[in-house]
Amino acid sequence: MRKRLLQATISALAVAVVLLGIPLAVMTAQLVRDGSLANLDQRATTAARTLEVRYATGETITAENLSSYVSDSPGSASYIVLRLPDGTELTSGTEPPRSFSASDVTESGLVVIMYTSWWDVFWSSARAVALVLLVAVIAILAGIAVAVFQANRLSKPLVLLAASAEHLGSGQVKLNLTKTGVEEIDLVADELNRSATRMGARLASERQFAADASHQLRTPLTALSMRLEEITMTSNQPEVLEEAEKSLEQIERLVGVVDELLGRTRRTLGSGTQLVVLADVFDQQRAEWENTFAQAGRKLRIAPTDATVFSTPGGLAQVLATLIENSLHHGGGTTRVLARESGPNHAIVIEVRDQGEGVPEDLASRIFEREVTSGRGTGLGLALARDLVTADGGRLELSQRKPAAFSVFLQGVPNMVDPEDVVPHGRAGKPSRRRRT
Repeated sequence: MRKRLLQATISALAVAVVLLGIPLAVMTAQLVRDGSLANLDQRATTAARTLEVRYATGETITAENLSSYVSDSPGSASYIVLRLPDGTELTSGTEPPRSFSASDVTESGLVVIMYTSWWDVFWSSARAVALVLLVAVIAILAGIAVAVFQANRLSKPLVLLAASAEHLGSGQVKLNLTKTGVEEIDLVADELNRSATRMGARLASERQFAADASHQLRTPLTALSMRLEEITMTSNQPEVLEEAEKSLEQIERLVGVVDELLGRTRRTLGSGTQLVVLADVFDQQRAEWENTFAQAGRKLRIAPTDATVFSTPGGLAQVLATLIENSLHHGGGTTRVLARESGPNHAIVIEVRDQGEGVPEDLASRIFEREVTSGRGTGLGLALARDLVTADGGRLELSQRKPAAFSVFLQGVPNMVDPEDVVPHGRAGKPSRRRRT
């Protein structure tokens, strides 16, 4: 939108300059030329009248008398010719090689011809045209400045709305949308704020329900578990002990299912993403893994970045740790980690790639499925990493099979938007260092 507004404004200014500036420049040049010729004609008439008076009184007219009518200054007459009735011709000044002329004939028969340089008239016209063009350039620059201001004024709130909508979709219900002065944008912002309020109330209700359900399920399960343990301690019958132990196993499994469902619900509802500075996460991963790679005879290269993304604090660190560890165990050569901007939506792509043999072709399509492994792992790390990225509104992909390259796509913040406008004090601190066993 910003680019279109600028293009529309600049196009309108260009059309205005073409339709108005060029005719105005031509008209100005013509007016300057006509004014110079009119001035020359007036000078010739004035000189003729003065010389007519001298001639009528019997005064002798010489070339020195004509010198006062010529000058070397630009725009003045540079050459004058006087023809007397007896045919005598007197001149003064320097005749230009290319000139304009004006003449006048008196009642006594005196003929006065004055010349001015064509170049003097030309340069006067050129200066006038240059002035018009300068005004046109100033008008264009002023128009571009106004267009940039208006484009930023209109597009920045829209970008902020998009970032806030992304923030809302990832679970953060505390938005910071203020009035912009643009009625239509303010209407959308108000509706988004109301949606955030409703979603916050709904999420709070679901969190409370999940907590209550967990509590209500844990209490009878705990009591039942204690009762079965008492039975195993007091009974001497092998059949009863066997059934009690199987029941306890089932209860433990049920407790694990409840914990997993509750944890999944909390991850789905989330406490909301925050603005995470990738440089902090990269520094933490470099400190955690660089020595490990060196001990394995490998190199870890993490490129510097100034990007900021929406992510759950700690979750992104765990995802990168999983990908780096996966590269250490299954890859080869130098492992590189870098971040770059991708696409017009200001998405940030974090790539983790190495120089190993890559992912086997039969596993590439199922690499993120649980319990899918090449035999040297549990098959849960990449699946969990994908779930964490998806919960933050991003995605994790195997962007290249051989050599292996994994890409994490997350929502970034456009350069024209201040992160404080999206999430006040949203700069997350350095994520905690975690090592996985």
